[in-house]
Amino acid sequence: MFRRAIVDLPLHGGKCPPWLFEKMVRLSRAIILVIYKEFGEEEVLSRLSDPYWFQAFGCLLGFDWHSSGLTTTVGLAIKKGLEPYFNDLGFFICGGKGKSALQTPQEIEKWAEKVSLSKEASEFVWLSRLIAKIDNNLLQDGFSLYFHLFIFTKNKKWAVIQQGKDEKNLYARRYHWDYKSAGDFFSDPHKGIVSAIKRKEVLNLVSTQSNSTRKAILEMLQEDLNQVLREVKIIEKIFFKREHSLSYKDIPINLLPKIWEKTYEKPPQEFSELILKPGLGAKALRALTLTAELIYNTKACRVDPVHYSFAHGGKDGYPYKINPSIYENTILYLEDILNKAPLGSSEKSRLIKKLATLWKD
Repeated sequence: MFRRAIVDLPLHGGKCPPWLFEKMVRLSRAIILVIYKEFGEEEVLSRLSDPYWFQAFGCLLGFDWHSSGLTTTVGLAIKKGLEPYFNDLGFFICGGKGKSALQTPQEIEKWAEKVSLSKEASEFVWLSRLIAKIDNNLLQDGFSLYFHLFIFTKNKKWAVIQQGKDEKNLYARRYHWDYKSAGDFFSDPHKGIVSAIKRKEVLNLVSTQSNSTRKAILEMLQEDLNQVLREVKIIEKIFFKREHSLSYKDIPINLLPKIWEKTYEKPPQEFSELILKPGLGAKALRALTLTAELIYNTKACRVDPVHYSFAHGGKDGYPYKINPSIYENTILYLEDILNKAPLGSSEKSRLIKKLATLWKD
């Protein structure tokens, strides 16, 4: 049983101070390398894909505990800190915020080639695109993606961290995935979703409760559009009742011909094919969902799947201002562990215990 969890974060403006970011890079690198050397790559993936651990990690690094910037800044710090070690570790982080997110496929191909995973690179690119489409279009919770990290290893394991923003209320929502929790990608696949807001109703087409609706959509796309429109009109006239959750006005009739045009020559057999069709976005999928619900009498899931810690303070002075000297000492202790102590040694254990007492002084 995998733990699944959720966290909402307010959008904060401004930038991370350069002096703090430099320390975040060094400290995050030291911590991740300790975990890697002690427990291996799978444990690093597991922790980064755990929303609570990631949140606590950001707090330890001194970023705002409740800020959306924690995701983007910590993600960038980890990527920058580990990049010089990617080849040695066989552990790669691709993507980022905005334009950097769009470069994810090229980065995946670049690093995969270096560890002789050229064949697997296309699968990783497919996974990256599919997961981005799922969180942006299949889980319609009001948050639009702007941050995407795809993490993979030479042993073909992977994790994804994404973040979307709601421009209306200025909140962000973070989505965590890993290769263990994803399953078939359409049965409650997230490792966790982090957000401060739980919506009363969202359209969640990746819930197991939406299985029948997804099946109905694929079946409907095999039908002639004119027949589908006739069915909608007949049902609208005969079967609608006042308590029905849908009405004829809810179906965007004008959008359906465009959808059929994109799928006419080769109707999708799998839902993953449908959502990766160029030009089929969130509105088109919502139109198909409403139409399928009406004709096939199915019901898609409308339940929001959404369900922290300070060591060095936060950049905005909460709960207290960062003490640079303590922060620097923490980095030096961890770097000392990595540089001097072999794995499993009593010396390393002694240094870790000494590190734990640092924050009490």
